Amino acid sequence: MGTDTKRSLLSTNEKHTDSDGFPGIPPPAAATTHSLPKKKSWLRKILVHCVALSLLVLTVHRWVYVIRPEVNAEAEKFLSNPYGLLDHPHHGHHSHKILNGKLAEELFLKVPNEASSIEASRKYAGKPHLAGSPQDLVTAKDFLALLQTELGIKPPSEEPLFSAGTTASRNATLSIPKLTAPTAWIDTYYPVLNTPLDHSVEILEDDGSVAWKAKLEEVADETDPDAGKYFEEVLTWHGLSKGGEVKGKLVYGHYGRQEDYKALVESGVNLNGTIVLVRYGGIFRGLKVKGAEELGAAGVLIYSDPRDDGTVTVENGYVPYPNGPARNPTSVQRGSVQYLSLYPGDPTTPGYPSYENSTRSDSVNIPAIPSLPLSWNNAKVLLEEIESGKNRTVSLVNHVDDRVIPLWNTLGVIPGHIKDEVVVIGNHRDAWVLGAADPTSGTASIHETIRGLGALVRKGWKPLRTIVIASWDGEEYGLIGSTEWGEDFAEWIDEHVVAYLNLDGSASGSRFSASASPSLAHLYHNTAQRIPHPTKPGLTLWDATKDSGVLTGDEIDAEVVQMYEADAKTADSLGVKPLGSGSDFTVFLQRLGVASGGEGFSSTLQDPVYHYHSVYDSERWMELYGDPGFFRHVAVAKHLGLVTLGIADAVVLPLNTTHYSLELQAYLDNVESIASSASLDVDFSSLRASIKTLQSASTSLDKEKFKAERELRHLIKHVIRRRIFRRNARRALCKIKKVFGRKCECPHKAKLQGAVIPTMKSESGREFRPRIGRFPAWVQEHHEHRHGHGKPQFPRKKFEKVIKRIRKVNQKLVAFERGFIHEEGIRDREWYRHLGVAPGKWLGYGATTLPALTEALTIEHNTTLAKYEADRLQGLIDDLAKKIKA
Repeated sequence: MGTDTKRSLLSTNEKHTDSDGFPGIPPPAAATTHSLPKKKSWLRKILVHCVALSLLVLTVHRWVYVIRPEVNAEAEKFLSNPYGLLDHPHHGHHSHKILNGKLAEELFLKVPNEASSIEASRKYAGKPHLAGSPQDLVTAKDFLALLQTELGIKPPSEEPLFSAGTTASRNATLSIPKLTAPTAWIDTYYPVLNTPLDHSVEILEDDGSVAWKAKLEEVADETDPDAGKYFEEVLTWHGLSKGGEVKGKLVYGHYGRQEDYKALVESGVNLNGTIVLVRYGGIFRGLKVKGAEELGAAGVLIYSDPRDDGTVTVENGYVPYPNGPARNPTSVQRGSVQYLSLYPGDPTTPGYPSYENSTRSDSVNIPAIPSLPLSWNNAKVLLEEIESGKNRTVSLVNHVDDRVIPLWNTLGVIPGHIKDEVVVIGNHRDAWVLGAADPTSGTASIHETIRGLGALVRKGWKPLRTIVIASWDGEEYGLIGSTEWGEDFAEWIDEHVVAYLNLDGSASGSRFSASASPSLAHLYHNTAQRIPHPTKPGLTLWDATKDSGVLTGDEIDAEVVQMYEADAKTADSLGVKPLGSGSDFTVFLQRLGVASGGEGFSSTLQDPVYHYHSVYDSERWMELYGDPGFFRHVAVAKHLGLVTLGIADAVVLPLNTTHYSLELQAYLDNVESIASSASLDVDFSSLRASIKTLQSASTSLDKEKFKAERELRHLIKHVIRRRIFRRNARRALCKIKKVFGRKCECPHKAKLQGAVIPTMKSESGREFRPRIGRFPAWVQEHHEHRHGHGKPQFPRKKFEKVIKRIRKVNQKLVAFERGFIHEEGIRDREWYRHLGVAPGKWLGYGATTLPALTEALTIEHNTTLAKYEADRLQGLIDDLAKKIKA
């Protein structure tokens, strides 16, 4: 050990000597002077961690339970009109309550109720209101008053009753995108229709004397007070039927379908000069007449057969109405015999509107032979005449008055933030007699929907898109009112209408069903799952698509069951059926390419018999058998309202083009099956490849619409979070200032104290300074914006970009249905231009998918024509794929 080391050790030991100079014992290493600081350090660390953890918990709690809900709530408010952010980027919605989204839906659902629906039904179904009659005009004005009352429209000094084609009528519709407040009016169109004068059906003896004369009018008494009062008010006849007097031998033609007439011809029956007796059902009544006419028949009689009533028959022990649920044997189904498959609307103005001074053409979609409807009581006599072999001559007389008859469409508008996108909802108002089910159940439902929308309007709600509400007239004659309006404003509809939602009768039985464009199928299906079942707790409205009546019986016609089940199989994988025709969606969907839908409860084979188009379609029948309590009426009203809100208030339109493109593949599968069954060799591989390409393009569109909406939501939340942070920071600063006794003024007031308010000039030239309202603050904000002071810069360019992106997506979604419109239309019935779906040429009501192609195989049996139609359809699909992908 060196000297230096020794010194070091010595010096260390010298520090520990006692008073005598001798070395002492060093103190213990674990002295108390060192343990106390370590304990304080440990406690400090625990305290710091506790504070940090508490702050973290408080921050997370505040974020989860305060900030995030606040951000989400304000984001939804901004989404009620994201386009408004570009006009007022610094005016947040947090200063007042905005009705939108779930808040709007919750308030809407509280409004429709059974008592109000019953009151509306009694009002409209209490008297006959045939299209064009004085009472029909009364109901048009009643509906106008409803719109004015519920939407807060002040009735103008002059009644808004316009003649179609006039400046006032044109402006009423064309100015919809410029409206800032609700409005309503009535348009009058002038189609050529007819009304009955007198009629008869007689069996004649060989000498010409009358052996039997049918009692053609229905028989009713005070058991059903309205039916008893009005059973002779509207004669039993066919609208748009040919007037005339004919005689001939009877031939029974079953349902009057093409296969029925073919079977008669193949069995050697000559229909020339005969009077054909057919039963209702299977196809549209007008096509029964058309089929007979083409085979040379002189006239047609159509009757209601109890076999079509399922189990609810006298044979199964049920008593006829008005004392029971079975068919009244004197009931008669009135109805139009227009050849609906050729074109709907005014027969004399195909493709253009029926103004008072319109040029008229010869009608080609109405019969050239007379027809009449019959009751079962009368049909039994005629069937016995055929079966007995007597086969005496039958006389048919149908005198009608053909003339121009005015019709009245009532329309109302709720303006939206987006002026150039419009949702139309409609229901027809006219009835053959009383029409408690058809159409008044639909009118009562839409009455409740309007009340719900009116409650929202009164609370300050404004839809994102404009809503048009229509009460159509003349539907029963052949979709007249809606078709004439559609033809009148075809360009405007093409430019603005994104969807059409239809109601006809909403309650005539126990089973709910929805029919719609495939792009709307998910919306109809999903919305129905949110509405409670009207009569069965714990189930949904969609569960009612499986409901049936409870009136069972052993006797039931097998063919009727087969037809009923075949109709049910037309639904897609969701349970939504395609749209054929027979109601007011026709012009929107099949001529103009607007995605459309319809819904309602209808009768099953075990329900009380619905006396369609009879005087027994009355209020008493509805309240006793059709929908006791009106729970179904209200369920439909709520569903229609939610579907309307779902389209009107959605930032990205809820149109599912991918489901549509997948359905096209199913449609083509059906066509190939038809071709194979008929041994027709047509190659559809190229068309199938195009459908696959469309599916791929639609999938890309799905991704784009998801990304666009997500980007908008993220951008809105970013702005809101920043505003909330600044607001909370300002509040915290205010609290700190108050602790030190300092004032904390509103920043707007502080800025305004030193703000220079510019002098303004009135119209008279007098100078003044604004003293009230938000104008001073608005001036200050704009002054600061110009000079780069005040609030953080609003990301305008980003918003403009994302909104432009969403607008483009929505345009593509709307264009999808438009893409199936071919200007040349369907062969032999060019009015119908939709190559995806149309009423079947020999069905009328029923839908035929890929109609031009399908009928080239099923009707024409022509492979060359089928190839041509496949190429036409492929061209549309290829163009559509490019359009939605670009």
